[in-house]
Amino acid sequence: MKIRCLIRTALTAALGAALLGSFAFAADIPEVGVAAETSEASGEETGQKKDYEQLTVGSTTALTGAFFTDMWGNGAADLDVRTLLHGYDLIRWNAADGIFEADPSVISGVVATEDSSGNRTFTISLYSDMKYSDGTQIGAADYAFAILLTASPEVEQIGGRIGKSSFILGYDAYLSGEKKAFEGVRILGERELAVTIRADYLPYFYELGLLNFSPAPISVIAPGCTVKDDGEGAYISSEGAAEPFSAQLLQKTILDGQAGYLSHPSVVSGPYVLTSFDGSEASFEINPMYKGDSKGNRPSIEKIRYVLADNETMVDELQSGRIGLLNRVSAAGSVQQGIALVNGRDGGFAMSSYPRSGMSFISFCGETAAGGSNPVRQAVAYCLDREEVTKGYEGTLGVAMNCYSGLGQWMYQADPEEYGQSLEGIRTYGADEDMEENISAAAKLLEADGWTLNEAGDAFDAAADPVRYKKTDAGLVRLSMTLLYPEGSRIGELLKEHLADHAAQAGMEIILQGEDMGSLLARYYGREERTCDMMYLATNFDMVFDPAEDFTEENGQMCWKNTHIPADELEKLAVDMRRTRPGDLESYYGKWVAFQEAFTTILPMIPVYSNVYFDFYTDALKGYEPSENITWPMGITGAALSDG
Repeated sequence: MKIRCLIRTALTAALGAALLGSFAFAADIPEVGVAAETSEASGEETGQKKDYEQLTVGSTTALTGAFFTDMWGNGAADLDVRTLLHGYDLIRWNAADGIFEADPSVISGVVATEDSSGNRTFTISLYSDMKYSDGTQIGAADYAFAILLTASPEVEQIGGRIGKSSFILGYDAYLSGEKKAFEGVRILGERELAVTIRADYLPYFYELGLLNFSPAPISVIAPGCTVKDDGEGAYISSEGAAEPFSAQLLQKTILDGQAGYLSHPSVVSGPYVLTSFDGSEASFEINPMYKGDSKGNRPSIEKIRYVLADNETMVDELQSGRIGLLNRVSAAGSVQQGIALVNGRDGGFAMSSYPRSGMSFISFCGETAAGGSNPVRQAVAYCLDREEVTKGYEGTLGVAMNCYSGLGQWMYQADPEEYGQSLEGIRTYGADEDMEENISAAAKLLEADGWTLNEAGDAFDAAADPVRYKKTDAGLVRLSMTLLYPEGSRIGELLKEHLADHAAQAGMEIILQGEDMGSLLARYYGREERTCDMMYLATNFDMVFDPAEDFTEENGQMCWKNTHIPADELEKLAVDMRRTRPGDLESYYGKWVAFQEAFTTILPMIPVYSNVYFDFYTDALKGYEPSENITWPMGITGAALSDG
């Protein structure tokens, strides 16, 4: 069976050739990853109104308002807003060398030491010229507070997903309340901080990436409270505060829908400040207190507005000037229209393209009878024609995925032979077989799992019975599953044709239901009741790719995040993968393959496709160079709007 999990040089070339062959103006299309420059044209010639004070950014990804942290969700649009608002991360990604390193604009010095137990302490000295947007100084206590929140039981009580700092010495004792101080977080001075990584977490492949924290203002999130260190670790003190640090306090200061810091962060450290958010659109202005990023870039575009764009009309809105930048365009029709605009006679527009470090997927709900069955999940995978779904939505710009990865990740782009690996163990669920054979394979799995009856309790007859049933202690259970997808997306039509219709032939009923994105994400993260068996969503991976963080413990078992599906073996493989010495690419890659083999067997989610992203924008936007590692908020910080 041909394995399509990893992209080889030949596949990259084939993808580029397919892209170029898709359009009549192929000779004018740049290679993937190369920005296209266009000829000068006036606003009158293109119909575009050039506004050099405000840039309107359009994307098909809706905002949900998780603008403070990923503890309440990590949608791509919200992540972009967080990048605009929160800056001065301790660590930056060096794309040229493929490593994490201390941010030289934030950290003036860092020393690593190791004690006799193998715990590693990073002592960090901070620059003194960092300020919040209200002019207050940023120091060691602000970073310590941000770390403390990620292990705060109070945050967990109000629905936040904690655990980001679980690698730090003393995490369990602090989270449980056994100790009031977080042992591995020390404040050694106004501008000196120490963080200790516990020995059993080492080695760690992306070691410095663990320290990727930005400051958080305690004055806004816990007014009157302070961060102290009496010599045993940092802790939050309520001494002198009008209201003590508690879940009730955070419920108001973080989650209030009108003024809470999650959706309306008022004091920030990034290049921009939020001026408005109505639940759909958001507006921003330059933060005058921001000193610049590690490359010396400071924002020059006075105002930014983020709006939800529609695939059908987005390019028209770009052409008219109502939108100045279209971000992460991937739908084939919109891409074709955008490229035609860029290559048009009038000019006035430019584009950039880059591989996505993410994928779309179908996530299962393991708490249901169907979603909790591994054979059922595998049967669904057999019935899904990923190639046709990808072709229908992405055209030649997407690649069907058979593993938990994205086109932009180095592991995906690597040649397995260079690392002495074989990919034969990664299950593809008949990706290269005839769909009739796949449907037959799905039916056999269902029969082996006990779905052998019809509605009357008699033997299931594929020629006469529409849906399979299974006898349980609670009676007959119908093999009917509800699949939620983003409302208004044509992915629903594709999933019906290339999944639901095939599943019906195997005796499975899949009901497709469009859902508002906010509600869909709330159900995915468990904030709203889940009345479904599957959800169609998409994700972009963090630069620190650590699937070991994607598990939660439930009833003594490790379960894949947001699915309630037991995956102890998978969790152990994920931990083994991250416990690779930094720089040992060969070992890491081998462990990555082992993880993918287990992932595609347990199948907590079905990968669907990854793709190439396109950004289309006015040519008045100068110096904007996005990539798989540079998102639009990063690119905007060093860009400008001008005719020059």
